Amino acid sequence: MKKSFIYGVAVEGNNFTDREKETRRLKQDFENGQNMILISPRRMGKTSLVRKVQTLVDKNIVTVYMDIYDCRNEYEFYNKFAAALMKQTAGKTEAIMKNIKEFLVRLSPTISFGLDPNNELSLSLGITPKNYSPEEILQLPERIAAKVGKHIVVCIDEFQQVGEFPDSLSVQKRMRGVWQLQSNASYCLFGSKKHLLTNLFQNKRMPFYQFGDIMFLQPILTEDWIPFIRQKFEEKKMSISDAVIEKICSTVQNQSSYVQQLAWNVMLNTTKKADENTLETAIEDMLNQNSQLFLQQIENLTAFQMNFLKAVAKGVHSDFTSKEVLANFDLGSKSNVAGIITVLTKKELIEKTPQRIVFADPVFELWFTKEWCK
Repeated sequence: MKKSFIYGVAVEGNNFTDREKETRRLKQDFENGQNMILISPRRMGKTSLVRKVQTLVDKNIVTVYMDIYDCRNEYEFYNKFAAALMKQTAGKTEAIMKNIKEFLVRLSPTISFGLDPNNELSLSLGITPKNYSPEEILQLPERIAAKVGKHIVVCIDEFQQVGEFPDSLSVQKRMRGVWQLQSNASYCLFGSKKHLLTNLFQNKRMPFYQFGDIMFLQPILTEDWIPFIRQKFEEKKMSISDAVIEKICSTVQNQSSYVQQLAWNVMLNTTKKADENTLETAIEDMLNQNSQLFLQQIENLTAFQMNFLKAVAKGVHSDFTSKEVLANFDLGSKSNVAGIITVLTKKELIEKTPQRIVFADPVFELWFTKEWCK
């Protein structure tokens, strides 16, 4: 059965909403060989946007996508990097093996298939410092592109993981040193941890500073969500007012994945026409669906850290070191506050803007306020 609203995974086709301006800009960057960095909070649809553009680019552009979330060190990255290039620039198994024999001649790879013939094949290359240097692997996109006579765009999801590798600065310097000299390959780097990506690409002391065109992905406007959500309800012979759709969007601060999740919950609770009562039930359902995750996120927080979140939930967004705030919310000393902010930012529970501190996740904010600020 076709699902009306998709969340938690990359969306495509009719489930991809708006992003016309961003799609056009990213497509132009891909086709002009411009490196691109996407930065935004989680659940804004970065992966969906990249996947969408992959389907639109000129036929002379080859796009390669990889997710490096599970890479914990430099050579785990090189194995995933090389495997993605071998598979996605070839297609059939015979062509993949030909790629390996030409570009990774010193390897004896293992290829396996799942029980489902439609599953993607698994490729284990066994790249180590003994058989290939980092520079040789990082040069693969340029070499393959020159061979096939096309431009290759390498899209790396969860790129912030590179910042967690042992000796990360040296790894980043090697990557930047090789990639910045390539003319037949370019890179689209993005991920789900805004504060880490911002540090990688906007800190002047970091190797990837000014590596490419930076796009800050903003929430999709409510005016663009309204016709999308209305159409989905009409397809199910249901109706929903613009006012209820506006409330859906404002409740989750227009974060794409949450908009789709809440809209789906509203639809599940609707017989013919969605109303305010339907929405309230849907919000409760969404809080319950996410409650276990949120409990895990706060289970190791200190009393001071919990108190800080309570302050934010009750409307305090600045001046946390003032005597009044320190006393009213029991945050300890002034020097303690900086440490609290660092920890909560790293855990992605709060987000710092130039003027204020806010919750990073609007649904977590709703849940936390309900459960802890009674």
